Amino acid sequence: MTLASARFPFNFSEDRLLEDYKICETFAFSEHYNNADYEGSWKLIALRSMDGATDNVRAFSLTGEFFDTPLLEKCTYFKEIIETFECDKEAIRLLNLRPGSRIHEHTDLDLGYEDGLFRVHVPITTNKDVRFYINKELVTMEVGSCWYGNFNLPHAVENNGTSDRVHLVMDCKRNAWSDALFGKLGYDFEQENQQVLYSEEEKQRIIEELQRQGTAVSQELIQNILNS
Repeated sequence: MTLASARFPFNFSEDRLLEDYKICETFAFSEHYNNADYEGSWKLIALRSMDGATDNVRAFSLTGEFFDTPLLEKCTYFKEIIETFECDKEAIRLLNLRPGSRIHEHTDLDLGYEDGLFRVHVPITTNKDVRFYINKELVTMEVGSCWYGNFNLPHAVENNGTSDRVHLVMDCKRNAWSDALFGKLGYDFEQENQQVLYSEEEKQRIIEELQRQGTAVSQELIQNILNS
């Protein structure tokens, strides 16, 4: 069975998270570029991006290169959290889902641990009326906790509360250190060694999601799927 989500054995200070977030609030956040995937307001800002700019919020790079932004240099606690993960990082962002907003159920591509890249969520602010579903299961993420989600699986978020839901989100590259960590979480390495084949229905669902993104990277990924 694929590991849909898991809580990492790390806990972070709510006060220090909020201190760094207040610094970030003095910078401009951008609306999420996948506007077909949500309703309401879903904003983000980059701490690490493909060109080192805070407003370059896309998670994928054709070159595979990412650079810390000037904003990250101001956020000493965020840097501590990032360094907790002893592996290379790609995109790192803050994502803010405003009250009354929702992210529609969708799937991403190559965002499961088996793909060599894993996405980490650390809630900075949230409320009891946030609903985060991964593979149809409700995952309750408390402020200061730290989570893995397999976003190849269907996932959706609703902020039904009256306060913002803000997460620090980082994309980490798998290595021996992370293998040891995931082994403790119950990741099934034996299952991973078995070849995974997508059904035609699954391929079509992934292609439709990539088409909605409308980026050069997503078009390249579509061609890779069609040629596989």
